[in-house]
Amino acid sequence: MVGASAAREVAEATRVAQAVQQPVASGRQIVVTSIRGGAGKTTVAALLGRTYAHYRQDPVLMLEADPALGTLPVRLAAPAVRWTCGDLAQIIEPTMQLTDITGYLVQLPDRGWLLPGSQGRVGTRLELAEYRSVMVALRRYFGVTVVDCETLPSELSRTALAAAQARVLVAPATVEGVTSTRAVLDWMASLPRPLMLPGTVVVLAASSPHMALDVAAAGAHLQLDGVRVLMLPYDRHLAAGGPIRTDLLGEATREAAAQLAAEVLNRAVNEAR
Repeated sequence: MVGASAAREVAEATRVAQAVQQPVASGRQIVVTSIRGGAGKTTVAALLGRTYAHYRQDPVLMLEADPALGTLPVRLAAPAVRWTCGDLAQIIEPTMQLTDITGYLVQLPDRGWLLPGSQGRVGTRLELAEYRSVMVALRRYFGVTVVDCETLPSELSRTALAAAQARVLVAPATVEGVTSTRAVLDWMASLPRPLMLPGTVVVLAASSPHMALDVAAAGAHLQLDGVRVLMLPYDRHLAAGGPIRTDLLGEATREAAAQLAAEVLNRAVNEAR
């Protein structure tokens, strides 16, 4: 029995690693958003970006499209922030090479690149046209781009969801979080084009070690037209805020992040438009 269990664990780990490392024909863009602040959106985006950067050989970009004093640079332990998404939109050209682009990005300590949304200034805005021009231009340089987007229902977040190859909706693992997320999924299902639900994963993030939510019932309530529901368990290191260190994460958190990365990339690669 022990041998069979170990074999299953090895097989699952191999499946997840292969999914995260799978080749992409063109850059895949994954948008992470939420229904309200404090749900864990930036934390999930940072975990996804770190996972892809660790496993993949092609360049991976983490882009912050939440300029209102977003915390993605802090969560990724960015050494410095000079250029923002809005700044890059003013100078990017089709003739630029990857080496030209990386001069405007932040190279992260443990692989991967970051394009922040602000420089810590109150009132900074990211215009929709700037976001579009940057995303279109950067797609050919990076195999995977993870976007930490504004919360719904902003115009930028709605546009980003429609343009991405896969979407992650982060919600608190509470009854209120599940109810609000169901309303968002119903809205997405009502849109004639593009069909967004098949490329969507819902992450229920636990903010307490003692969660009272019925996970099975919540998952059944949110599984519409191919939507997958995954749990991000409570983790003391994540709850403390600050830079995320993989070695300080709990084993269950690392496994959940890897499973989420595999599920989302599978949907981004196999999305039919």
